[in-house]
Amino acid sequence: MSEATGEGLAFHPMDQFIVKPLFGEGAVHWYTPTNASLWMAVTVVAIFLLLVIGTRGRAIVPTRIQSIAELAYGFIHKMVEDVAGKDGLKFFPYIFTLFLFIVFSNFLGLLPKAFTPTSHIAVTAVLAVLVFATVTIVGFVKNGAGFLSLFWVSSAPLALRPVLALIEVISYFVRPVSHSIRLAGNMMAGHAVIKVFAAFAPLILMSGIGIAVTPLSILAITAMYGLEVLVAFIQAYVFTILTCVYLKDALHPHH
Repeated sequence: MSEATGEGLAFHPMDQFIVKPLFGEGAVHWYTPTNASLWMAVTVVAIFLLLVIGTRGRAIVPTRIQSIAELAYGFIHKMVEDVAGKDGLKFFPYIFTLFLFIVFSNFLGLLPKAFTPTSHIAVTAVLAVLVFATVTIVGFVKNGAGFLSLFWVSSAPLALRPVLALIEVISYFVRPVSHSIRLAGNMMAGHAVIKVFAAFAPLILMSGIGIAVTPLSILAITAMYGLEVLVAFIQAYVFTILTCVYLKDALHPHH
């Protein structure tokens, strides 16, 4: 971070991730309305507008909004069926909700002055822990003690099975960590880089290095923004498909 001086411009790339009260100043408590809760509410409203208001006509020839809703529905439905199997379709509403919340949060966070809830590990960790708890409960309810066969690689040589079982147990409990950090880290990194480039051009101009560098900075911002649009969708897709993979393990734990 740079400090404001007579020859420079202060910029703090990580300030955009600070959770602030919507009204007044002071400490943030669990009940305090914040910029994070505001944009999560905006995300829910956007999903409602797409799925309820946008499809209420149910036209045979769909409108653009209805087409987007139908494409999203079909995309996730096929993903759940292909990865988790037909018996995984009972969890489709949950997985579809996860995907929409993440993808809308990611895209809305690209708007100027917006806040990206999925850039915070507190948000992504809750989503990941809920997935972890759900698939674990489903695994034991459906398979009983047979769910533990997920950790016993019966196709491996007998001498290696205890070692592999230990590795499988560790990797299983690491899932919510990697699941949450991957999403939050990617969203935070991209937004921070865009902010750095946005502040880089005026810093160069004020230091007298040359006006020719400013267009390069603008070009870099444009390229990064385009990349972030792609990352916003890819990270939602990755989170969702990993959820389907974990669900498949819970429904069919045998190696």
